[in-house]
Amino acid sequence: MSTDKNRATAAAILLLVGGPDNISSIAHCMTRLRIALHDRSLVDDEALRALPAVLGVVEDETYQIVLGPGTVARVTPEFEALVEEGRAPRTARTPVTAAELADRGAALKQEQKARNSTPVKLFLRRIANIFVPLIPALIGCGIIAGLNGVLLNTGWLPAVVPALAAIASGFMSLIAVFVGYNTAKEFGGTPVLGGAVAAIIVFPGVAKIDAFGQHLSPGQGGVLGALAAAFLAVHVERLCRRWVPEAVDALVTPTLTVLVSGLVTIYGLMFLAGEVATAIGSAATWLLSAGGAFAGLVLGGLFLPLVMLGLHQALIPIHTTLIEQTGHTALLPILAMAGAGQVGAALAVYCRLPRNRSLRTTIKSALPAGFLGVGEPLIYGVSLPLGRPFVTACVGGAAGGAFVGLFNQLGLPFGATAIGPSGWALFPLLDGPSGLGTNLAIYAGGLLTGYLAGFAATYFFGFTRQMLTELNADQEPTAVTAPTGDADKEPAMT
Repeated sequence: MSTDKNRATAAAILLLVGGPDNISSIAHCMTRLRIALHDRSLVDDEALRALPAVLGVVEDETYQIVLGPGTVARVTPEFEALVEEGRAPRTARTPVTAAELADRGAALKQEQKARNSTPVKLFLRRIANIFVPLIPALIGCGIIAGLNGVLLNTGWLPAVVPALAAIASGFMSLIAVFVGYNTAKEFGGTPVLGGAVAAIIVFPGVAKIDAFGQHLSPGQGGVLGALAAAFLAVHVERLCRRWVPEAVDALVTPTLTVLVSGLVTIYGLMFLAGEVATAIGSAATWLLSAGGAFAGLVLGGLFLPLVMLGLHQALIPIHTTLIEQTGHTALLPILAMAGAGQVGAALAVYCRLPRNRSLRTTIKSALPAGFLGVGEPLIYGVSLPLGRPFVTACVGGAAGGAFVGLFNQLGLPFGATAIGPSGWALFPLLDGPSGLGTNLAIYAGGLLTGYLAGFAATYFFGFTRQMLTELNADQEPTAVTAPTGDADKEPAMT
């Protein structure tokens, strides 16, 4: 039954994005189905947003349909299967003329320019692409680590504790290898060579090596060292492919790539990356212990604008480095307060516009996802289009961030053992020296502060009189005409 529901959702989405022949590529992240389109004009945005399973749409380098965690992992395979089934054999298709290809290329080029993809943002997106595939493992191992901590503290099932510790820690002990593999893959090298070079960092034998007058330590440099090592390996491999004769390429290129990159990693990158990683950890600890409330206010208040600019992706390696060093990232619970501000702002909009039934329907459908940390539907469907409520939502995020930051300053630090989840979904991943109960209470207090501050700021300052006059009209929710066919009607009933 669940499979039928997911397939029906996929079928409805496929129909509204122009059909199988309009899809050039398919991928998904934690919450979004990402598709590349041949012809953007064939997409029916309004009908797509109205589907019960769709939480929102986002246009970036790809067309992104927000389905939420869990759902996207189930709908994407069905969507891929339907696209494959629906594509006609190449011999049966109508030939595409050169003029049509030129027009399509010109349209795609214009779309690309309109997105204003700067080199910095594109680079940050590529860095994010390295770490995003690792998030499911981080989440799973983080929750297992939390469960293991509860068993350890309560003394329950002592025989199981070592097994859970091994399961939770195994991935983190080798995360550098996965980062190296993904880095080489992302930047056009041979993935396994990137992983091989990064594996040097976690090899126990490096403890016998001296560099810069110091003994190296296994894991020194962590994910930053692995990223740099694999990036170097990609460039060494490219040089080898260019100059090594084809007859000996299969032997010489992998050898030189691993040897040269490995030596540079051992006698340079591990030490330098280790210093950078140590500096990041020290800076984050100092920032939250010395100016926790103010730092939380700034981080919580500015996180949504960073997301809108695409600059939040620079934080992913920092989060991963902190998790690798201390077992958790203290920054994520603070940044999660931005989502709490969005929820509070949306509730205020709901109360201030009692006659706008269309917008209130959107808010009611998006709020459950907002509470669970999926903020795109509220951002793109409510606060950002309205303008001022987006700013007041940031005020709520700042207040919640200041609340959580204050307790870090008072000596009650805690963080998240994984990245990705937010909102209520972050509760199972909280960890810190103060104990689970204290961590849960502080985080819940931060969420409540963010909700209340976002609500109050939006209710009293989120609207001008003109906005209230224009928006508080009796508007019916947009009706969606169901396509013909039983499979296409089914999503509307889910």
